[in-house]
Amino acid sequence: MLFLVAAFLLMGILLGTVAHVPTTVSLVATAAIAVWLMVFALRERAGRHHRADRQEVSS
Repeated sequence: MLFLVAAFLLMGILLGTVAHVPTTVSLVATAAIAVWLMVFALRERAGRHHRADRQEVSS
């Protein structure tokens, strides 16, 4: 997942709008996206464990 964020940052620097903003803005945006993806992954993982626990109880 972190690899994807880095790849998108590099693509953005080379090809996109990120080339027109300061590096610090790009890095802050990258960090924000990385945190958002981590929170999403943790919530998904917790949701899967919660659903699995519910299925074990009902069986």
